[in-house]
Amino acid sequence: MKLYHGGTVAVQKPEIIDSQRYLDFGKGFYVTTNPEQAERWAKIKQKRKGEGADAIVSVYSFNEDIFNKNIYNVKTFNAANEEWLDFIVINRKSHIHNPYDIIIGAVANDTLYSTLVLFEAGILTKAETIFRLKAHKLFGQISFHNKKVLNELVFSHSYQVK
Repeated sequence: MKLYHGGTVAVQKPEIIDSQRYLDFGKGFYVTTNPEQAERWAKIKQKRKGEGADAIVSVYSFNEDIFNKNIYNVKTFNAANEEWLDFIVINRKSHIHNPYDIIIGAVANDTLYSTLVLFEAGILTKAETIFRLKAHKLFGQISFHNKKVLNELVFSHSYQVK
């Protein structure tokens, strides 16, 4: 399986870096199966970094048989449902430690942030929030949460996004 990571530099050796931002699945290294999503992430990071920054997508191969071997503690969210919403809201509020090595699920990207804010403020119910989120095309993401599992990602190449 091919996986893609959007950033401002090629990442040949992925690492888990402490971030000031609270992310959907907590502190980890994030990839997607969708190259267009990685390109969007790269462009967003490029804009945040400012003039002179590049938008780069790093491409990896990953043996998806690992998901079936029970080597790692894998959490999969099959849909944008209540469990998924609760999990990302907790992670976006604080840096909690979760017990998972790999987490797979939908991206609650920045364009959906206003919906999450309305939910957190108590204006929307869970059902209304999930309904609104499902109206958007949600892309998948996979996050890796320790060094051992990061070694399963094999860097292939990178390319610049124009």
